[in-house]
Amino acid sequence: MGFFIGDLHRQIEQLHQQQYSGTTAEDTFTVYRGQGLSTEDFEKMIKTKGGLISFNNFLSTSKDRDVSYVLAESNLANPDLIGVLFVMNVDLSQSTTPFASIAGISKFQGEEEVLFSMHSVFRIQDIKQMGENNRLYEVNLTVTADNDPELNRLTDYIRQESFPNKEGWYRLGSVLFRMGQFDKAEDIYQVLLDQAKDNKSKASIYHQLGWIKDDQGKYEQALILYEKSLAIDRTTLSSNHPDLAPSYNNIGIVYSKMGNYPKALSSNEKALEIQQQSLPPNHPDLASSYSIIGAVHFDTGNYPKALPSYEKALHILQQSLPLNHPDLAQSYNSIGAVYSKMGNYPKGLSSHEKALEIQQQSLPPNHPDLAQSYNNIGIVYESMGNYPKALSSHEKALQIRHQSLPPNHPDLATSYNNIGIVYSKMGNYPKALSSNEKALEIQQQSLPPNHPGLASSYSIIGAVHFDTGNYPKALSSNEKALEIQQQSLPHNHPDLASSYNNIGNVHTTMGNYPKALSSHEKALQIRQQSLPPNHPGLAESYNNIGIVYESMGNYPKALSYHEKALEIRQQSLPSNHLDLAASYNGIGNVHGNMRNYSKALVSHEKALEIQQQSLPHNHHDLVTAYNTIGAVYENMGDYSKALLSYEKALQIQQKSLPPNHPDLATSYNNIGAVYENMGDYSKARIFYEHAIQIGKQALPSNHPDLQDYMNSLELVKNKL
Repeated sequence: MGFFIGDLHRQIEQLHQQQYSGTTAEDTFTVYRGQGLSTEDFEKMIKTKGGLISFNNFLSTSKDRDVSYVLAESNLANPDLIGVLFVMNVDLSQSTTPFASIAGISKFQGEEEVLFSMHSVFRIQDIKQMGENNRLYEVNLTVTADNDPELNRLTDYIRQESFPNKEGWYRLGSVLFRMGQFDKAEDIYQVLLDQAKDNKSKASIYHQLGWIKDDQGKYEQALILYEKSLAIDRTTLSSNHPDLAPSYNNIGIVYSKMGNYPKALSSNEKALEIQQQSLPPNHPDLASSYSIIGAVHFDTGNYPKALPSYEKALHILQQSLPLNHPDLAQSYNSIGAVYSKMGNYPKGLSSHEKALEIQQQSLPPNHPDLAQSYNNIGIVYESMGNYPKALSSHEKALQIRHQSLPPNHPDLATSYNNIGIVYSKMGNYPKALSSNEKALEIQQQSLPPNHPGLASSYSIIGAVHFDTGNYPKALSSNEKALEIQQQSLPHNHPDLASSYNNIGNVHTTMGNYPKALSSHEKALQIRQQSLPPNHPGLAESYNNIGIVYESMGNYPKALSYHEKALEIRQQSLPSNHLDLAASYNGIGNVHGNMRNYSKALVSHEKALEIQQQSLPHNHHDLVTAYNTIGAVYENMGDYSKALLSYEKALQIQQKSLPPNHPDLATSYNNIGAVYENMGDYSKARIFYEHAIQIGKQALPSNHPDLQDYMNSLELVKNKL
């Protein structure tokens, strides 16, 4: 077959020289190709509009548009295919792939066939639907030239990363792996493994197979393959040979992904020790080990140790690599993630943007590393309260991951979870729950049952249930998350604090204050051990403890905790961050309960001002702001302003919440109370009854809010 392919390529080259040797720079022509694409391949092509497309076989085209259109249209008989008419514009002065007219020798004389040799590369210019049929499209392509900058970057990157000293089939496997064609790469390496005659070759192939399984999220299989490779190498190499270090590092990485951080750190430190003995101090492999060790510290919440490890890695890479090398981007991303976790969002965003800039210069546009940078930028924007930019970044990450990873890869779950989180923050709970459940489904297929990634998804799903008022489901989800974390994380890991915090919030809302206080105090204790003193996570714990004390009637303690939270947030967050609004609302609530209404009103209005700057007009946090301001006006005896605020809250809720959401009951109760104070008992009764009806559906029978609604109704009935 190889001889036939080579001979056909040479014949096309000869015909090309005969037919087009006298052409000039002005000579162009158009050819057509009609074919069917699977829905998945067609969607990938749409997402890469403006990018490159390669045909990895000999490409038959026609100068006759009608013939090609009929071929494209014929694919509509198959419901799984999209009919595509490729319109290929060929500039003879730019084209690099040989092609030739074979009209005189083709079996199909009427087609005016033009045959391109293998691996023709085109740029996708435009994609448009043909007529009313949404399964028939015209795609305009132009042939690329030798000097196409994007094609050159892609080619150079593939050459650098595909083991140039190895034989051809090994390199092909590496290229397929880099392209995300994991199954094809595995097939090639399995053939090479069967043919391998010496242990050195087997060790190298086992390592590559482990790498494939690792990227597929099949960590247990990856670990077995890496250990096979290491076992062979240890029989033939000295104990400090640098070729042992990659196996130790990759074994450590897999242990990290499986949540076994002590074994991960042990393996990665062995790799670093070997490299320090055998490599020069600015060798890039040392940087790799520092980065991997930094990642273990990061995953275990030890950010002060993670940051210097990542900075050592960056320092080495800046000395040893070109300024636009992708490995520098990875270091900037890692440093940015640490700064974000430590609450330094401007430095975090700056680092991630440096990473993205480097990757855009050095990697193909659908490379998974670009997705990671978009993901990281999205996380920082979400932390800063800029949800539209966060959503845009996460959707870019998901798009790239769909193009480059298998459908059950854990990184896809990461994108779905992050998109769901942003939708929750924007108040779009159905979309949030849908995204988070997709993430959990992927993780259940690809991760062990006690992996921290599963805990993260359960926590996120619990948050959606909490925000939609389904407290039993919220509690169950968060308890599942905590159980997994207790099995897989150190006792002072910040993620455990997050779970205790979430459980405490549910207990507070359900009126179980002792359990709530216990959970929040556990969260605070962990955060004090693992986070810097001005980290927003500490502010969250202080804020939540303040809410519990307020609910228990201990207002001095509540005010003290809210003021601690506000102080930290003013030091660590931008002035319009929503967490500042939460602190102002908390302080305002306590002042209101202490009957200091003027101070309460000032605090709540500060909160509302921040929220109006940062949130969509129908966000539930605006409802809270209007309700609390209404309560202050009511307590001050200004019932007209109170009613106006409560009605604004109810109007938003009726548009954005399910009909049995407990927050609706709160608003109905508030409006009923105003009408009662105004002496309009008939209207008050109607609103109290609405509140009770919803409360009975959404709250436990002994919930204090429900008891308040029922008591209010009985009192107003006696006044009628």
